[in-house]
Amino acid sequence: MHIVNPEFVIEDNVDGMEMLRNIEKYGRTCYKSEDKVSDNSALSFVEMILKRGHESVLEHEKVTVRIICDRGVTHEIVRHRIASYSQESTRYCNYSKDKFGNEISVVSPCFFGEQSADRKYRVWKQAMENAEKSYFELLSLGASPQEARSVLPNSLKTEIVMTMNLREWRHFFRLRTSTLAHPQMREVAEPLLKEFRKRIPIIFDGL
Repeated sequence: MHIVNPEFVIEDNVDGMEMLRNIEKYGRTCYKSEDKVSDNSALSFVEMILKRGHESVLEHEKVTVRIICDRGVTHEIVRHRIASYSQESTRYCNYSKDKFGNEISVVSPCFFGEQSADRKYRVWKQAMENAEKSYFELLSLGASPQEARSVLPNSLKTEIVMTMNLREWRHFFRLRTSTLAHPQMREVAEPLLKEFRKRIPIIFDGL
């Protein structure tokens, strides 16, 4: 069994200023103010539409992200409706194969300490090892991966590629970086939001 930490990869070559210029170009159609476009007007235009709540213009631009996390987190991610998803399938992935290292991978829970003295962590780890043992035993008895997956845990590592427009990313971050969000969701969403702020001016400030 392999224990991993969550991570993400932004799949697009994000040019934040180009996105803002496109948003300005599309948004000015509403006001027929294309004549006001200048080299430096995109920032102020996007600030203006955000203040007015004219967020539909943000839907013209999108970002695709690959997230590696546990399956419990992805059950929450896919509740965001305005998005496209491609996820590692436990129906077709056979973790007894060499390309998976002949083992399952699980995501270490951030709320349990990884010290041998932390009994909760030890109980979790034992449960993961038991799940792996049962999964491989079912496969050895002739079960297909889609049948054997019934014993795999929520902590199973998975990869999900998600594409959202910028308006939906704003909604995603509002919900998933909240103190009310699940700790493992925040573990992914908070550093991802910081990266969005670095790459795309204005739009994710203040979230």
